[in-house]
Amino acid sequence: MALQCLESAQISEKNSLDAGSVEEIDSLNPSFCISSAVSKSKNAGNLPKKNNSRYSTAVFAARKGVITSDCRGTGDYLPNGCRSIIDLPPALVSEILHCLDPKDLGVVCCVSTLLQNLASDHHRWKEFYCERWGLPLATAASPGSGLPGEKTWKDLFVERERRSKSFMGRFSIDTLRGHTEAVRAVCLLQSAKLVFTGGYDSVIRIWDMVEGLALAASQPLGCTIRAIAVDAELLVAGGTDAFIQCWKVIEGNPHLFNIAGSTMNQKFEFRLWGHHGPITCLGLDSARIYSGSWDMTVRVWDRINFKCIRTLSHGDWVWDLVPRGSTIASSAGRDVYIWDPSNGKLMDAIQNVHVGNTCALARSYLGDLLFTGGENGDIHMFELAKSNDDSEIKPCATWKPHENSVQSLAFEFPWLVSCSSDGRLALIDVRKLLKSAHSLGRKNSRVNQSSSINLEPPQRMLHGSGNGWFSVAIGADRIICGGEEGTLRLWDFSQALEIEERVHALRRIRLEHRMRRRRVQIEMNSKSGPTDQIPGALKKSQKNVNRNASWHVKRRDQKSRGFGN
Repeated sequence: MALQCLESAQISEKNSLDAGSVEEIDSLNPSFCISSAVSKSKNAGNLPKKNNSRYSTAVFAARKGVITSDCRGTGDYLPNGCRSIIDLPPALVSEILHCLDPKDLGVVCCVSTLLQNLASDHHRWKEFYCERWGLPLATAASPGSGLPGEKTWKDLFVERERRSKSFMGRFSIDTLRGHTEAVRAVCLLQSAKLVFTGGYDSVIRIWDMVEGLALAASQPLGCTIRAIAVDAELLVAGGTDAFIQCWKVIEGNPHLFNIAGSTMNQKFEFRLWGHHGPITCLGLDSARIYSGSWDMTVRVWDRINFKCIRTLSHGDWVWDLVPRGSTIASSAGRDVYIWDPSNGKLMDAIQNVHVGNTCALARSYLGDLLFTGGENGDIHMFELAKSNDDSEIKPCATWKPHENSVQSLAFEFPWLVSCSSDGRLALIDVRKLLKSAHSLGRKNSRVNQSSSINLEPPQRMLHGSGNGWFSVAIGADRIICGGEEGTLRLWDFSQALEIEERVHALRRIRLEHRMRRRRVQIEMNSKSGPTDQIPGALKKSQKNVNRNASWHVKRRDQKSRGFGN
């Protein structure tokens, strides 16, 4: 059967191409498909135009002709003795599957039972998940837990991808009250579903993200809190008095910080001094603490002995910083800098990013995508992929969703959320701007450069109370924002998918009832006499005709009477 499919494909190729283009026919060879996939992954973007049709034919053959034809035991052979892709060595099949993106890998799962087993359990799903969201929370359903109900990496990826669509659905809004003045800093600890906030009232507050309840509040720190960073072991806050307030987690109780103590316990609560101006931004990773200030420096602190180990000097006030992987991005004035914190070396610099200060930064989980927000209301996206050339980094996409300054950015794949002093939030989906480029060993995100020509519109705008917003954080299905009113606004999208499913179910039920009534009406008309089978629309048109005819008769009589007089 596979031989018949191959012959029909060859006949169609001969009808559409030259008789001498033998290379197009050879592209149906499975070995050619493999070599094309490998060469394409190694030399993505360097293929000449004349080979595009050859590569598309190879992909078509791999998806439609070779992969789907399971000829095991039929005796039919494809060229070079291969019957189908599943007859190749498992290691080679695994390498081929490694070159696919999530959509294509999901298509392969639908081809045959054997390929479904190979593709569903492929380690590529773990890479897809971790590249976008990092390691999942430690639950009984996570891979490697060894407990009943354990999910595969494919299941986790599909579920998380499905949940990401909830931000286009319906939502509920909660208002959290507790601060007495404007909220300047909002930080989300997703693993514990906790929200940490601070502002002009100099108090740090902890909230339950799900219930919206205030859990704890610190003693007043004596200055405005402008930045907060937190992970499972450490909570840090920075303010206008140039110190960093630190709380260690209580031993044996992860995510539990005793911030409400009346006296400072040096074992769990202490301060770091070193800056000479207000602290505007903070960041954490597994080994370091990062702090940025208006003294035009970023300081790197060791998390073991809590000493400043390095100072990164800038030429202007530092507005924001984001550490990812082995690099840290910082914004000072109009410029953005990429540093190696291990040696303090400046790796790259992007000059004049915005008209005015670059106030906000955000990065993807791997750090390959950088988002900037400026005083002019623009948002730029840059790709920080490693390259050998020293060419200038230019924005891959630009949005202008705000009229005033962009105060804060937060990113949770695929959504970028921004808040502004104009009182609005913008939701931007970056999936449409990304295209996958695979290699045998790793995957690099490549951005469609043509998208940088025009301004991209945001996918959704959320309107607040009308006053300005200062800080925003995004989780898997919630957005939290703080602003001038001293309140927190929480947009809850957790029920969006369920509501959409119920709406679709109701629509299906209404459609079924409508079709059922129509069938009953048709049956009743078929049982009635021929005079009763006139459609309602025809009867109505006949009535209109009769009415118009009587009107013309009356009009003619009136005219005749007038002429008679």
